Amino acid sequence: MSNKLEFNQLNQKIRFKERKFKFTENQVDFLKTALDPDCKLLFLAGPAGTAKTYMAVYSALQIMMDSDLEKDILYIRSIAESAQRSMGALPGSLDEKFAIFATPFYDKLDEMITTTDIRLLREKNMFSCIPVNYVRGSNWNDTVVIIDEAQNFSYNELLTCLTRIGENSKIIICGDIMQSDINNSGFSNIFNIFNDKESSDNGVICKQFTTEDIKRSEIVKFIVSKLEKN
Repeated sequence: MSNKLEFNQLNQKIRFKERKFKFTENQVDFLKTALDPDCKLLFLAGPAGTAKTYMAVYSALQIMMDSDLEKDILYIRSIAESAQRSMGALPGSLDEKFAIFATPFYDKLDEMITTTDIRLLREKNMFSCIPVNYVRGSNWNDTVVIIDEAQNFSYNELLTCLTRIGENSKIIICGDIMQSDINNSGFSNIFNIFNDKESSDNGVICKQFTTEDIKRSEIVKFIVSKLEKN
């Protein structure tokens, strides 16, 4: 059986679960943009609880299942939250070391598709999760790349990621400017650089969620709204 035929048959088996919440107008607009083949690089900025990771993973799955080509999903995150510990200092293999940081990705998958489908995709190596410090030297073809918690990436780390994109690929970069765990975050600067018409005309789109898009809980919506006013 050819890889393409096997890929198409696998995609036909996968079905989304019923969503637990209704998309806002901004979230629908983001999804339409993410699914647009002319969009090659998509930035998403927004406060906590606005379903940024959910929308990125949902979009990546939809792109993978709708594509005529075999596409993988690559999830990338910084380990800045590890209190300055390097990956080498943590026990286990790379997958074991990074597992705790990849939890948001797998949690979102679990909300969207069945455990059986997740296992099938893993067996076919349809998605992978790596820390940003393992990106250099990579070349991403036929891949949907999700860069999560981008506010914890330095300017150079984000630049390294942006220059890895190859043929038939898309990068979705999610971040919250208010929540950086590092002092030299590059997310805000790079977002602002590409937030213009010239970038949009070249397939680089910037989107923003607001407190009105918060789905986590009403108390989070109140907290974020209160903090934004002060």
